[in-house]
Amino acid sequence: MNLHRHLSLGRAYAMEGDSTKARTDYQDFLTLWKDADADIPILKQAKAEYAKLQ
Repeated sequence: MNLHRHLSLGRAYAMEGDSTKARTDYQDFLTLWKDADADIPILKQAKAEYAKLQ
């Protein structure tokens, strides 16, 4: 599955107000990127967006 698809779906679900599905897709994205450099802008942004869902 495309890595960015999880992030796109997470964002879409968040905009729809479905925080459960949004969290799942953000978690999937972050799991796939767990070994990436923490300073990558898309990863930093995804972490910030995910934190708002908590």
